[in-house]
Amino acid sequence: MHTPSGTSLPAVPAALAPVLPSRYEHEREHERERTPAAGAGVRITSDALPGLESVAAMDEGSVWLHDALLGPHSADIVRYLGLARSTGGPVLDLGSGAGRLAVPFARHGFAVEAVDRDASALERLDAWARRIGPQVAGLVVTHRADLTELRLRGSYRLALLAGAMVSAVPPARRPGLLREVAAHLETGGALALDYTAHRWPELVAEPRRTWAFQVPRFDGIDEWVVARQDFDLGSMSERVTYYSARTGKLSSERTVLTTDKWIVDQDRLAAELHSAGLHIEGRRRQRIDDRTESVLLVCRADD
Repeated sequence: MHTPSGTSLPAVPAALAPVLPSRYEHEREHERERTPAAGAGVRITSDALPGLESVAAMDEGSVWLHDALLGPHSADIVRYLGLARSTGGPVLDLGSGAGRLAVPFARHGFAVEAVDRDASALERLDAWARRIGPQVAGLVVTHRADLTELRLRGSYRLALLAGAMVSAVPPARRPGLLREVAAHLETGGALALDYTAHRWPELVAEPRRTWAFQVPRFDGIDEWVVARQDFDLGSMSERVTYYSARTGKLSSERTVLTTDKWIVDQDRLAAELHSAGLHIEGRRRQRIDDRTESVLLVCRADD
């Protein structure tokens, strides 16, 4: 559930209204004027969230939010599985998190190496695979590493940078990561990645955006989130701050989670892929709104 700031839509019940950024920043009066009233502009929709994927490490208290941010992109599992069926395994899942791709891939019979810097996420991945059974658990290998310092030992038919994980890699370190991955692709293998692309005129005109959505939970807690995106075009970076209000039968709490990532320059990324010995074989675009789209690239090693 989400909607951009400024949209006039039915209000959220007052008891569930999210805590807006202005409640935390009383000293910034001009931001109050630009922020919608509590509960305004929230609607039910099946659209993907507009580039709000979190690249911050998740703790137990933010697991639901993490699932909500990536859940709307679950269709990418089907697309990536389809690609894996054409390339075969092994599969390298970079920035795997708790296994939203790695475990389904293993269930479909693919050997998967899951790489993430968050030890707790990899522990959840292992536990999930073991719950399914030894056949699935035996197909998954976890590797704790920061993508900026990645050193691979195996070879792969398919490498994935899914869930906009390429945005988590500093632009200066991205060429090295792409070269490392390309060097470990088998003949006929592919690198697939996705990212959020912004229309530059709209980004320049509106470098700060506010969205609101409800987190899907099934534990008796109502959770609403206001997410504020702050773009810094000078450094090509983005900060997303999530203001969450959780209400249960006996208590309520408010939390703030901040994550930083990088704005992807599409031309620069294409040049980096070419320099790494990869060419873009396929490109899929999905419109999110008038100013944002999701882009999926499938890249093959040069002959």
